[in-house]
Amino acid sequence: MRPPVCFRLDGDPMPDHEQKRAALGYLNEAWAEARHDGVDGDCLAQASLFAALAELVKTYGEDAVATFVETLPVRVCNCEFSIARTRQ
Repeated sequence: MRPPVCFRLDGDPMPDHEQKRAALGYLNEAWAEARHDGVDGDCLAQASLFAALAELVKTYGEDAVATFVETLPVRVCNCEFSIARTRQ
């Protein structure tokens, strides 16, 4: 699954890595504001996953998203989503 390319005001396409960095920044700000307002982290995580999956289904369809989701257990076990990693 490849997201559509976003364009900057100057008309040049914004590279994927810049889009993802900007999106993560917006999400971190929203997350911090919600936590400040007393919303539990687990509730935020579940709502975020629902919103993300709903957007992916809208963009790519159920079958493509189901195939993508099947890869998540291996990716989680490979620590792709772990912030603090233990080094040995």
